Amino acid sequence: MNIYKDQLYRSVVLHDKPKRIVSLVPSQTELLCDLGLKDHLVGVTKFCVHPRSIRDEVTVVGGTKQIHLDKIRALQPDIILCNKEENTLEIVQECVKIAPVHISDVLGFSDCLELIGMYGSIFGVETRATELQERLQAQLLDFKEFVEDYPRFRTAYFIWKSPWMVAANDSFINYLMEIQGFDNHFGHLSRYPEIQIDESSLEGVELILLSSEPYPFKEDDTNILKDIVPSAKILLVDGEMFSWYGSRLTQAFVYFKRLHQEYLS
Repeated sequence: MNIYKDQLYRSVVLHDKPKRIVSLVPSQTELLCDLGLKDHLVGVTKFCVHPRSIRDEVTVVGGTKQIHLDKIRALQPDIILCNKEENTLEIVQECVKIAPVHISDVLGFSDCLELIGMYGSIFGVETRATELQERLQAQLLDFKEFVEDYPRFRTAYFIWKSPWMVAANDSFINYLMEIQGFDNHFGHLSRYPEIQIDESSLEGVELILLSSEPYPFKEDDTNILKDIVPSAKILLVDGEMFSWYGSRLTQAFVYFKRLHQEYLS
C-alpha cells in the first residue's frame, strides 16, 4: 500500500500502481498521454480534445461539471483524476465512493511541475516526468529572457460573454499573463469575476485578449469592445495556450513568442 498527497494535501491511498485511469480534466488527459499513459486511460470527458483521437478510443463519461457516475462505475477505475477548479465538490464526493481520487490545484508554474512529479510517482513514469519538468524549466527560462525586450501592457483577459467575465488573480491564466508582461487590469479581483463593460471599468486598458475558450470569442466581439476602448489593442487568442497546464506548456511558450513577435513588437 502506498499513500500519496494530492495538491489539496489530501491522502490518496493506492494498493498498486493504477492501471485503469479516469481523467475528468482535459489538460491532465493530454499530460497523461504525453507521459506514455494513454493505454491506461479508460474514461475521459467530452472536452478532452487532445490527443484528437482520445474520445474515439476511450469512454466519454460526461463533461467537467456534469458526469455520468454509472459510466465511471462500470469502468472500474483504479484512480480518478480531478481538479479543484474544473470539477465540483459534489463530483469529487461522488467519485470518492467509486475509487481513490487525486485532485490537482494549479495556479502557477511550480504547481504545474509538482503535478507532473506527482503523476510520475503515482503511475511509475518518473523518468518521463523528470524529462518533461526539465524541458519546461528550460523553456520558461528562455521565454523570460526573450520577453524582457518587449513592452508591458495593462491587459484585460476575457473568458465569457453574457455576462462578461474576465480572468483575475488566483488563476493560472493570471500567472501566464504575468510572465508575458501583461499587467492584469483586474488583478485586484479574484478568480473569474463578472464585470460591466464600460469606459469606467476599462479605463487605462491597453491590451484586450479575447479567449477561444470557454467562450469562443469571434471577430464581431472585438468591435463591441473597440467602441468602448478605441485606443486598446484587441486580439483573439488561443485559450488552451493560456489556461492548459502540463505538457501543453511546451507549445504555449512557442505560441507566446509568436504572439509578441507578430502583434506586440
